[in-house]
Amino acid sequence: MEKLRRFIWYLAGRLFFVLALASICTVVFYYAMNASNIHIVLKDGMARRAQVIMMDEDSAELGKFFQSSYLQLDQNLQIALDGQSPYICYNIRGIDHRLKMTWMWCWPWDNIARAEFTEEIPRIDGRVKPQYSATASALYGENYESPPRWQGGRYSAVLVKENGQWHIRSLELLEALQPAE
Repeated sequence: MEKLRRFIWYLAGRLFFVLALASICTVVFYYAMNASNIHIVLKDGMARRAQVIMMDEDSAELGKFFQSSYLQLDQNLQIALDGQSPYICYNIRGIDHRLKMTWMWCWPWDNIARAEFTEEIPRIDGRVKPQYSATASALYGENYESPPRWQGGRYSAVLVKENGQWHIRSLELLEALQPAE
């Protein structure tokens, strides 16, 4: 009887260890999956937002990355959609968008995530439109031929999972970064 009890405790101990290891692996897998999905949503969403502001691209695709309630509150985006963007005088051909996620947390079973990241656009490929030369010169001085620098920043984001997809619910600028020279 003693041997049977020891054998059962041996099996129970090993089973507990295997179940604990499987649980930890499952949590790590879902955390990594959420982290990669959130990074992609932030990277692609912020890049698309910058393209809409700078390049006058279609803003309909922003709904893939942002909640519509946030899009209505985004001042920079609303200024661009109203035709008042500082890049309206320029023909922007391309941008070098960089996003670095510095922190992210989301429980595997939760539908809300928080992330901090930095966004920069060190290079903007574009020239002033000929019909806006005088306007750009008056606004930006002697360096008017090149587009104005993008104001990078360190942001805090809240994302929510809706119908299996992550969307940016809110962005908060924590610190404005000096534009790269």
